[in-house]
Amino acid sequence: MKQTQNGQAVTTFGIATNREWTTTGSERKKSTEFHEVVAWARLAEICNQYLRKGKLVYLEGYLKTRSWESESGEKRFRTEVVLQDMIMLEKRAKEGQEEAELLPSTTQEENFPEEDSRPVAETENVF
Repeated sequence: MKQTQNGQAVTTFGIATNREWTTTGSERKKSTEFHEVVAWARLAEICNQYLRKGKLVYLEGYLKTRSWESESGEKRFRTEVVLQDMIMLEKRAKEGQEEAELLPSTTQEENFPEEDSRPVAETENVF
């Protein structure tokens, strides 16, 4: 987790989304996509404190594409999910254990800062 010059917490992390489906020919397919997520303010602090690799979460936000010029002069782009809501989910209980627990939702209530105050995203924690 980092802080902007004005003291606002920001954290970036990677997530994987998995999808499974069956084709019309009854063939089972799997696909995994990787996404960068940016969380701000209190939501950034909560993500930094509680999320770890393998943790199941429900995330909600919007897509934001940023651009910048690299040191070599190339125009670079990055599309990120700007987190607005997160629900931490526990893994399904194994037989003989209690049912999985759904933790309360954590919604981003503060306004997002202007883009100028955002640092270039660096992946600190890849989950």
